[in-house]
Formats: sequence, C-alpha cells, structure tokens
Amino acid sequence: MVEADEALRVIKRGCDELLIEQELVEKLASGRPLRVKAGFDPTAPDLHLGHTVLLNKLRQFQLLGHEAMFLIGDFTGMIGDPTGKNVTRKPLTRDQVIENARTYEQQIFKILDPEKTLVMFNSSWMGEMSAADLIGLAAKHTVARMLERDDFHKRYGSGQPIAIHEFLYPLIQGYDSVAMKADVELGGTDQKFNLLVGRELQKHYGQAPQVVLTMPILEGLDGVNKMSKSLGNYIGIHEPPNEMFGKLMSVSDDLMWRYIELLSFEPLDSVAQWKREVAAGRNPRDIKVMFAQEIITRFHDKDAAVRALADFEARFREGAIPDNIPEIRIEAGGGPLSIVQALKQAGLTASTSEAMRMIEQGGVKINGEKVGDKALLLLKDETVVLQVGKRKFGKITVA
Repeated sequence: MVEADEALRVIKRGCDELLIEQELVEKLASGRPLRVKAGFDPTAPDLHLGHTVLLNKLRQFQLLGHEAMFLIGDFTGMIGDPTGKNVTRKPLTRDQVIENARTYEQQIFKILDPEKTLVMFNSSWMGEMSAADLIGLAAKHTVARMLERDDFHKRYGSGQPIAIHEFLYPLIQGYDSVAMKADVELGGTDQKFNLLVGRELQKHYGQAPQVVLTMPILEGLDGVNKMSKSLGNYIGIHEPPNEMFGKLMSVSDDLMWRYIELLSFEPLDSVAQWKREVAAGRNPRDIKVMFAQEIITRFHDKDAAVRALADFEARFREGAIPDNIPEIRIEAGGGPLSIVQALKQAGLTASTSEAMRMIEQGGVKINGEKVGDKALLLLKDETVVLQVGKRKFGKITVA
C-alpha cells in the first residue's frame, strides 16, 4: 500500500472537490483496502472520453491497492437520472438497459484491471426491495431537502413538473452506497447532491459515511459544452484510431491541457515540464501528438497509434481530406442554416465571430472548395464536409 500522503496527492489529481478530506486521510491511514464506488447508468451503448474521467480515477485507486467497485445502474437507468434536466427524463426499457449494460462491461476493462474490479448491478438489491421497504427509504429524506437540489429548485420555481419517481433517483443512488458499503464514491460535479445523499443514508443505516470525490465535467471538442454524443462533440473509445487521432489533434491548445490533466496517465512532473517547455517556445502540437498517441495506445494498441500519426501527417502534407472524419448532425429547426452557425454548432470554431473571421481569411472550405460568402446557407438534409484551417474537419448533416 502506498504511503497515505503520496496516495492523497495522486487521488486529488484533477479532482474538483473532496468531502471530507480529513476523513479520507483517516481511512487511508487505517491501512486497509478501501471500497471505492463509481456508478454509471447504461443510458447509451457506447462510452466516450468524458465517461473515462471517472474510470481513470477508479483505476488510480486500484493502483494504490484499493478495491474498485463499478456499479451498473440497471435499476436506476429505468428511472432516468433527472440531474441537469429541465424536463422529466424518459425512462429506458428493461431491454435497452440490459443491452447497454452488456457493452459497458466490455468497454470498462480497456481502463480497469478486470482481476481487481467488482462489477455490480443495483437491481441485485433494488429488485428485492418491497414497496414497504421503498416507502421506508423515502421516509429518510424530505421534500424540502430534495428541493435544495439546483435543478429541482429551478423546475419547481418555474412551474415545470417534477414527477415523484424523480425524487426516488437520488435516494436509490444513495442506497447503493449502503448496499455496497462504500468508503469512497466518485462522481461528476453535477452528481454532488446525489453523492451527499449517500453519505446521509449511510449514517441512517449505521455505517461510516463515504468520502465524496467529484471530478470536473469534460468539455467536448467544441471546448464549451459537456462532451456528448448527441452534440457531436465527443471522442468514442471504440472509434477507429485515425478518427480518434484527428479529433484529438483538433482540440485547441488551451483545452489540450485540460484533456491531459483529466485523461493522461503521465506523471504530474512530466506534465509540468511540458508546460514549461511550451511556455519557452516549444510547439504545443508536439505535446498533442504524444497525448493522442497515449490515448490511442490505451484503447487500441501502440502499432495503431504509430499508424494513425503517420496517416495524419501524410494527409495534411498532401492537403487531402481524411477518410475518417467526425460525422456531426446539426439541428436547424427544419429550415436552412447559415455556414457561420454550422461552423460554430459543429465545434469547428469557438464562436460565430471566429467563423466569420476564418471565412474572411480564406480558411474555410466546403467539400474542398474555399468559401468566400459568409451568408452561404446549408439546406435541410444536406450533408457536406467542412474544413477550418489545415486540421479541423467535420462531415456535417443539417437536420
């Protein structure tokens, strides 16, 4: 087991908040392996790099000698997590949940050690809970406390409906920690309320409360919105190596450091050295290449990473359009969409003003042809290849 001080330094890398740090110090000092929980609702079949922020932290706990508990929320997935939603979320069917859960089991072991990972399903205990048990669980929290949660508070204040089953979600997530006897629970910053409910419920059930560790939400390729498949700003962990490489190289130089902090396994000292070198004049592209190769090696292999780099460099030397470019669907409300808006929504530029500036400078192409008209419209159901500069591409479909 690693010394407590060193372990704490590793654990705090990239984390947003640690509640309560002194409790974690005491748990680490006990010398026993901690039970570390991270839960995922199987709401979609594929994981992307945003999901792996928590998986990476869980892996760090494994390497420090602790027990990783990967919880698949097959029961809560049928409720639908209301976090961040301004409308009631549609529950998934049992068949959808089971199919998605199966793919999760296959994907997580690209990061976690299967020999040291306990995969659990919350239907194991929730499926056995009677109606009376559920009422007893609900009695341990108040409506007033639920309405302290930001999204519930906003919906209630604006007259948006909140279904009763949505109040059950944080209670059931919290009860998972009781059933699993978690010492630590990991979650995104948007999960803080639910994680703290777990602490309170553990106290009710006579357990020592879990330590809560929240991780930042990873921005997508646009550098603004949360990484999401529905927004088209994601990098899937099952994507082909060349596509992953191209997407990672398209990340802005500033956003690159955030990706490295949350996704790289390189030592902090190495990352600090890279930052000093870039500040002294080294091209950030060099760092981006090393990072992209690390990610592709992790999810594919070293040979794939080498080939992806060679392919990337060959294509951009020749000025060719890559074969495997991200496919992005943009909602235009049924009508045409200006190319300026398309560039922004696709994450190829950070803003409409940048899009206009790039067009004025001759830095935008559509299907290989330079765009000179800032008022150009893309029609509904039209699919085009947009290029910004030498390295940013997107196959855009206007819906």
